[in-house]
Amino acid sequence: MTSKAAPQRLTLLPGQQLHTRPREWLRATCGAAIGLFVSVWVCQLVFGAAVATLLIGPVGASAILLFSVPSGALAQPWSIFGGYLVSAIVATLVAQLGGHSLEMAALAVALSLIAMFALRCLHPPGGAVALCGVLAGPALQALDEKAVLPVMLNALTLIAIALFYNNLTGVRYPKRPLPEVNLQHTSDQPALQRVGFSDADLDAALADIGGFVDLTREDLTQLVRKVEDAARRRSMGTAQVADIMSRDLRCATPETRVREALDLLHAHRLRVLPVLDAEQALVGIVSLTDLANFVGRSGSFRLLRRGGGEKSPLSEVMTSPVIAVSPQLPVSELIPMLSSQGLHCLPVVEQNRLVGMVTQTDLIAALQDNLLMRG
Repeated sequence: MTSKAAPQRLTLLPGQQLHTRPREWLRATCGAAIGLFVSVWVCQLVFGAAVATLLIGPVGASAILLFSVPSGALAQPWSIFGGYLVSAIVATLVAQLGGHSLEMAALAVALSLIAMFALRCLHPPGGAVALCGVLAGPALQALDEKAVLPVMLNALTLIAIALFYNNLTGVRYPKRPLPEVNLQHTSDQPALQRVGFSDADLDAALADIGGFVDLTREDLTQLVRKVEDAARRRSMGTAQVADIMSRDLRCATPETRVREALDLLHAHRLRVLPVLDAEQALVGIVSLTDLANFVGRSGSFRLLRRGGGEKSPLSEVMTSPVIAVSPQLPVSELIPMLSSQGLHCLPVVEQNRLVGMVTQTDLIAALQDNLLMRG
């Protein structure tokens, strides 16, 4: 059987297809094993083997969540901490008031679920914690109201291991919204958010679904954005950066003087100049803004005209390193780069050589052509 046959065979299996790689399977498996072992070991040291064994079920379930789906809303630190805490408290109260029967265990699970929903800390293994708290053996029952302590020790140990292991293996945990970069320092939203969906749209869609969605808002937003990107790539066909970039370029060197760069920009009505070294490799880029800021530090444009800064080389002014793209990059992938990252143009590099420049104007022309062809 060829190597391509195995993934195809997996897609024929019943159940939801998992879009994860075997490397992620191994990472999650090792993390869950480490988390379970260390948590039970620590609990055993403090409260004894009997208590640790009674609580091993919910700990194992939590370990799977924290390491296999660390981006899920059910696996965040507050979910496990709050879920374990309210479930342990509810189970203790129900057991003290109603005894250790199956009926009381079912009631404890139901009340714990309501509390977790209300406190936004839904964590399914919390139900198992409530079940254990009511139906546990004598070792846990002997602790009485202090039965909350081994439960919370397990929760805190698991969270600590998840924080260390997930981040060490390249998975950002816990999930936090990325800080929004406001390049214009205004109250306007980024361009893609003004023309795409908003947080209010996302909330409305979730309200229409009605059920619980085990995705953080950040992950859900990223998922929808990626769907939009895939749709743009499909609608724009095979258009690449090489199809729309400018090829007849004006360039400078690190030794080019500021005055010469200004004259070159003015003569060709350009906003940026790529800077190449002796081997014609791209080493920097300089814009009118860079020159204006440099001149501002020198005093004024008058100072420049009097010779104050005209002998300064571009190596003192240019931006380096430079964000560049490949000529084979799909045009659709330029949209977020040239609309939300504060970039007005991008050098196009192939085999370390500058082969073109692509600008916002080039992108707009390509989008207009695509709309006309579809119309």
